[in-house]
Amino acid sequence: MDDLDDLHDMDHRIVSALRACGTDPRVAGAARALSWAGEHAALWLAAGLAGAALDGGRRGAWLRGTALTAGAHLVSMGVKRVVRRPRPAHVEPLVRTVGRHSFPSSHATSAAAAAVAFGALGARAVPPLAAAVCVSRLVAGVHYPSDVAAGAALGVLTARLGARWVKGGARHD
Repeated sequence: MDDLDDLHDMDHRIVSALRACGTDPRVAGAARALSWAGEHAALWLAAGLAGAALDGGRRGAWLRGTALTAGAHLVSMGVKRVVRRPRPAHVEPLVRTVGRHSFPSSHATSAAAAAVAFGALGARAVPPLAAAVCVSRLVAGVHYPSDVAAGAALGVLTARLGARWVKGGARHD
């Protein structure tokens, strides 16, 4: 087996194992709720707008972080259209998906971007919640681990590239 075959096999085994965790109704419910909340980056956009509303002194930074998170999500959707990797077909999904392509995970991209952007603004609850959203996509059976890892890496990269813009502009708000 070559490295890509090994990765493909490992992806299948991991998603199968995590999807099996979703047979517990409590786990399935949490995975569904997190997947739903993360759809189209809605959770993160709402969090950023709430931060802007509640933290008037850094409103601009929160809004720029929100824009950066939305931008990361859009980039992941573009990559997904180019790569066109099908979603896992060997497990029964817990949730419906908007599209049929899985690489990268747009949920993971926006979650990781929000974790970096909002985490830098002191939102300590965002990184663990972002991690939970990422795992929910595996438990829901709609992504392979490599989809989630690539999405998270894309989100972190996007947020790190925009970090100076988010924080640097905050001095002038």
